[in-house]
Amino acid sequence: MNPDRDRLLHEMGLGPLWKLRAAPMPAEVPYPSSIVDAPATTPLPGTAAAAQGADWESLAAAVSDCRKCRLCSARKQAVFGVGDVNADWLFVGEGPGSEEDQRGEPFVGQAGKLLDNMLAAIGLRRGSDVYIANAVKCRPPENRTPEVEEMEACRPFLERQIDLIRPKLIVALGRPAAQTLLKAEVKIAAARGRLHEYLGIPLIVTYHPAYLLRNLPDKSKAWEDLCFMRREMGKLKGR
Repeated sequence: MNPDRDRLLHEMGLGPLWKLRAAPMPAEVPYPSSIVDAPATTPLPGTAAAAQGADWESLAAAVSDCRKCRLCSARKQAVFGVGDVNADWLFVGEGPGSEEDQRGEPFVGQAGKLLDNMLAAIGLRRGSDVYIANAVKCRPPENRTPEVEEMEACRPFLERQIDLIRPKLIVALGRPAAQTLLKAEVKIAAARGRLHEYLGIPLIVTYHPAYLLRNLPDKSKAWEDLCFMRREMGKLKGR
C-alpha cells in the first residue's frame, strides 16, 4: 500500500490495518418476500412531466423551480447534483444539509470530505468519471431524514439523471437513497455486501458518510464495501 493510500485510510479512521486483498464474493441472500413484493409507488404527475425527456439544462431548471413538496418552502436553493455527466460511477445520497443548501453542491463539509477520501481510496475523485446526486434535492428541516412523499416528489428527477448518465454502477449511500432506488424497505446491514439492480444497472448499498462520522466502528465495514465496489467495477469493465 502506498503512502497516499495510507493517509487516505487514516482519514477514514482505518489507519494501516486495512489492506486490499482478494476476498470471496458474498453469498446472495434473498430479501424476505414482504420486501421483494413491495409495490412500486407512482411519481407525482407534475414532477414526472417536468422530468420526462428533459436534457440537463431543462432538468436542472425543473428542479430549481419545483414546488411539489413542502421542502421547497425553507430551502435557500435546490441542490441538483455535480460531476461527470458521462460517469461510470453514480453515488446517490440522502439529501442536502445546511452547507449543501448554502453552496448548492452535494456532499460538502465534513461528510463531503469523508466521501472524497473514500473515493480517493479506490482511485476515484469527484468530477472525474464520478457523478454525485441525492434522493431529494432540497434540504429537509434540521437535516432530518426525508419523508416518503418528499422522496417520491423528487424520484422523477433522480430517475432522469440516471437515464442521462447511464452509469455502469450505482452506489446508494444510506438507507433513504437505497429505498428510493430499490423501491423497497431496506436495512443497510442486510443489503450491503451484495449486488442489487436498478433497471438493469448494478447497485451497491453502503453507509452514508454522515453516519460513518457518528459511528466510527462501521468505517471498517465501509472499507469492505469500497473494495467490493472496485472489484465489481473491474468486472464490469472487463479487467
